[in-house]
Amino acid sequence: MHEVTGDVRSGVDLSRFRDEYPWDSEWFDRGSSKMHYLDEGEGDPVVFVHGNPTWSFYWRRLVKELAGDHRCVVPDHIGMGLSDKPLDADYDYTLKSRVDDLEALLEHLGITERITLVLHDWGGMIGLAFAQRHPERIARLVLMNTAGFFLPEGRGLPWQLWLIKNLPFALPVRGLNAFVVGALHTCSTRPGRMTAPIKAGYAAPYDSWGHRIAVHRFVQDIPLAPGHPAFDVVDAVHKNLDQWRGTPVQIFWGEKDFVFDMHFLAEWRRRLPDAEYHQFPDCGHYILEDAHEEIVPRLRAFLAAHPLPAPE
Repeated sequence: MHEVTGDVRSGVDLSRFRDEYPWDSEWFDRGSSKMHYLDEGEGDPVVFVHGNPTWSFYWRRLVKELAGDHRCVVPDHIGMGLSDKPLDADYDYTLKSRVDDLEALLEHLGITERITLVLHDWGGMIGLAFAQRHPERIARLVLMNTAGFFLPEGRGLPWQLWLIKNLPFALPVRGLNAFVVGALHTCSTRPGRMTAPIKAGYAAPYDSWGHRIAVHRFVQDIPLAPGHPAFDVVDAVHKNLDQWRGTPVQIFWGEKDFVFDMHFLAEWRRRLPDAEYHQFPDCGHYILEDAHEEIVPRLRAFLAAHPLPAPE
């Protein structure tokens, strides 16, 4: 176990963020790479899956709130956060690999039932693809500004993502850190929430060209047509989303998200009309930065309203 104050594998000095991120690091060996994760608390498991370009830091407030009576498991995807950041030759940066990693980690930890998944951004597709493999393991779903389907009708890929996905050079993302920095300036929309220390926490793992490889590969892995490596995985989730109509689902939505915008929320409402919805008109993509004080009690109430049966 590695002290959070001096993370030796990632090279990130977390002593600056001790108050925000006070936990010990755990590591899971995935062969050529080590996957970083948090494993805090006891009780029924709540598994948090982040997207791009965040890391387990995004979930810190929910872990602090829930670890008193739940087992909170919070991985960093390979190439993200405090996990190793291998070259393409050593890791396949695809959606399938992300799902395989999550599956392997949870099996390694013996978490094979009664799972509540809490998903954000591209973590939604990763978590839902895992859930489709093992629907019997999933007890509840909590979704935040994410997708479980292809681009909704009438919604194209935002121009910012199109440029990153299609430009033949990586300088903006990997040299200038434009994706991480841009997100820090646009994804939290309530004034005063994204302070300088919080921005530093988000950006800390992405401090060099080599450490930004997964940020770039995540955008390139968005499938827009058949033949793309991620297309079949997304297609399967897209076609089978109705299977969750009988599962307790809670959805939080920041309406000022310019990527996962209101077209996506409308599609969720169409696909899962019985889910519990909470909309925040003045919040952005990083909804937990903008509205954690309102989300925490509503999440608590949702878990209490859908208790799990006593384990056999």
